[in-house]
Amino acid sequence: MVSGIKYIVLIAFLFFSGLIFAQKINEPKNNPKEWSEKTEPFRIAGNLYYVGTYDLASFLIVTNKGNILINTGLANSLPMIKENIKKLGFDYRATKILLLTQAHFDHLGAMADIKAETGAKLYVDEKDAAAVVSGGKSDYEMGKYGVTFKPIKPDHLLKNNDKINLGNTTLIMLHHPGHTKGSCSFIFNTNDGKKTYRVLIANLPSIIIDRKFSEVKDYQGIQNDYAKTFEAMKNIDFDLWVASHASQFNLHEKRKPGAAYNPNAFADKATYLKNIKDLENIFLKKIKQ
Repeated sequence: MVSGIKYIVLIAFLFFSGLIFAQKINEPKNNPKEWSEKTEPFRIAGNLYYVGTYDLASFLIVTNKGNILINTGLANSLPMIKENIKKLGFDYRATKILLLTQAHFDHLGAMADIKAETGAKLYVDEKDAAAVVSGGKSDYEMGKYGVTFKPIKPDHLLKNNDKINLGNTTLIMLHHPGHTKGSCSFIFNTNDGKKTYRVLIANLPSIIIDRKFSEVKDYQGIQNDYAKTFEAMKNIDFDLWVASHASQFNLHEKRKPGAAYNPNAFADKATYLKNIKDLENIFLKKIKQ
C-alpha cells in the first residue's frame, strides 16, 4: 500500500476543494434492467458470498475480525445489498474494508453511502484514485458524463500484488488496467472445512471506447496496459472464479435460486480463458483498424 506526498496533494486538491461536490451527480440512466433487479444472496465458497444485484456483482468476505465488501453496484443497489447481507445472517455494520474492481458508477454507485454508514476503510488501486475522488469525472471515457457517483476519499492506495489483511483472510490485489486506469482483480484462499479453494475475483478487460487508442490523450499508454493485462490474466492460477458482472461468469446458468452450496459450480476455467481470449481478439482487431 502507498500513501505519500503525491496522494496527499491529489486528495487535498480534488476532495477538499469543494468544487466537485458543487456539481450534480449524473448517474447515467437507461441501464440494463438486470443491474437494478434483486437476486438471491448465497454462499459461493468458504467465507465468500454473493450479495449483489441480478447482474452487478457485490461480494462479501466474512472474517473473524469483520467483513470485506467488494463493489457496490449503482446508487440504488444500497438497500438490496443491505438486505442481502441481512438475509445471509451477517451484520452490515460489521463491514470493515471496502474494495472495488473498477472506478465506474455501476460498481461503486453506493460506495460513499456504505462507507459513511459503516465507517469502513476504502482501499483503491492507486491508478483509480483520481477517478474515485472526482466522482468519475476524471475517467478517460466515462468522464464525458461528468460526476457519475458521489466522490469518495480513499483511505489506502494499493499497488500490484499488495495485500489486504483482515482477521483470518488475506487478499492480493492484481493490477489489471485498461478498462480503467486502475482496474484490478483480487485473489485469495478460502476454506469451507473440507477443502481450500484459491478464488479469483476477476475484472475482465473489456474495451469501452470507439476511438483509436492513439486518440485517447488523457490515458497515455492505454494500449500497452491492455496488452499487459491480457498476458497477466491468462497466467493466473486459481480454482474458482467470479467477475464484476454476474453475466460475465454465467452466474444464473451455474446456479438457480435455492440451489445447495456448490463451490465447484464456479470452477469453470475454460469459460474464463475463452472470455479472456475473446476480449483479446477484440483488442487485436482494434489495433489493426
